[in-house]
Amino acid sequence: MLQIGQYNTLQVLRNTKVGLFLGDEEHDVLLPNKYVPKEYFIGDEMTVFIYLDHEERPVATTLKPYVKLNEFAHLKVNHVNKFGAFLDWGLEKDLFVPFKEQATKMEVDKRYLVYMYLDEQTNRLVGTSKVNKYFSEEIPDFEPNEEVSVMISHFTHLGVNVIIENKYKGLVFADEVFKDLKLGTKTKAYIKQVRPDGKIDLTFKKIGVEAIDDDAQLILNELKANNGYLGLHDKSHPEEIKSVLQMSKKAFKKAVGNLYRQRLIDIRENGISLL
Repeated sequence: MLQIGQYNTLQVLRNTKVGLFLGDEEHDVLLPNKYVPKEYFIGDEMTVFIYLDHEERPVATTLKPYVKLNEFAHLKVNHVNKFGAFLDWGLEKDLFVPFKEQATKMEVDKRYLVYMYLDEQTNRLVGTSKVNKYFSEEIPDFEPNEEVSVMISHFTHLGVNVIIENKYKGLVFADEVFKDLKLGTKTKAYIKQVRPDGKIDLTFKKIGVEAIDDDAQLILNELKANNGYLGLHDKSHPEEIKSVLQMSKKAFKKAVGNLYRQRLIDIRENGISLL
């Protein structure tokens, strides 16, 4: 069965004047000529994304959309009309967000956090900026230091709010952020704790001994890239360390101590050097 709003791996069934027809035992879909690869054979398998074209017919594409079905993304508004807003999601046909699904009235060229779902009445892919109802209310069973995939959703005075595994809301506190981040960026993070009320705290660096190892390797890499010397030490300003290494001063001192004990570096008055 063809899955709209998802990647599908289908078989090449036949070639026509308008493109290739791909499908399975029950359904087929057109891959227009402009997306047909230079080399293919009947019977080959191809992975394509399926959505609805301007005439609401399923169509395949090799373009990669910015969001898939039941996912969140930050998307830019291309235009607005009397029916709603139309957002750029990387495909030829924009993603429609009706006025009733807009948390605030959308404006052209501005970006909004949206969730894409399939409207059961019309069988169309639709976006909504009323995203809160799509987060899970279950308390997850994440373990401390567990690696998870996150997307940057918005910034607050507390820190960086993220969406975890396209399912949960989480927070990285401001004092845990040591690099510039952009809305919509997808990255990895690590669970610090899941609170009894279900709120989730995260960090962008591993916790404990593993973190020291990662930070130590980062310092070694920077030393090698700078002819074996870095002008950072235990009296360096935290912002200077953050700017150069994207880590806290506390993490820097732990990693330097680790490297020194392994006799990999020498600690000088104004910096550290490789041995």
